[in-house]
Amino acid sequence: MHRFVALFVALTLATPVVAQQTSAAQAAPNPFFLPGTTIPNPLAYLGLINWLNTIKAPPQKRHYEMAPIIERRQKVLFMQAMMPFLGNLGIRDVMNLMSIKYKAKEGLSFDEVVESMQLRANKLNFKLVGHSPMWKDFVAVLNDKTAPRVEVFHFCDIAAGREVLRLAPEAVAFLPCRIAVMEDADKNIWVVTLDWDLAWLDTIQGSLGIHPELARHAIDIRDKMDEIMRAAAAGEL
Repeated sequence: MHRFVALFVALTLATPVVAQQTSAAQAAPNPFFLPGTTIPNPLAYLGLINWLNTIKAPPQKRHYEMAPIIERRQKVLFMQAMMPFLGNLGIRDVMNLMSIKYKAKEGLSFDEVVESMQLRANKLNFKLVGHSPMWKDFVAVLNDKTAPRVEVFHFCDIAAGREVLRLAPEAVAFLPCRIAVMEDADKNIWVVTLDWDLAWLDTIQGSLGIHPELARHAIDIRDKMDEIMRAAAAGEL
């Protein structure tokens, strides 16, 4: 789950009051800045602290229980409040930030990378549940014969997927897990996926209320996908 969506989901699931977290965060020194320096709190600046509490989901009582719908205008307000953190990043920078990728070892063919990926996924009980050879559609539908080869593979750890959906059914939007194999402009082969890393939450008090089981499964999925991608990029059998 990429960092900005993960933050959004975490805030809606969080049990502590955001205003209390904000007050505590302002009182404690920030270890990443020199003494006496501060950073603006865009949520407080825009008067959105109370509003943010209104979109938080109530505590979950049952497995597979959907949270209330968040209106588009509320999402827009939230994302606009996050914009100061992005600075001068462009959309390509954001996409790069949200992904994790490995360059395949020199000399490996596209098919060899795919074969290694599927073998390691099978070893880790990640089931291949779908395959999208996008480059073939570039040719067939758009008559584009210049685009590099790109294919997307859909994997699922059935047990982990079930547990994630029990605790956060909205996570179905991110399932199954996807790993892309793609040639770049120089015919280098890359293995790419969405970054599910939750390590950034380690520095936040209470990890924003993410359920421990949800975090455990997210970390397990991320670690296994990372192993699959590394094996593919190295051509391991």
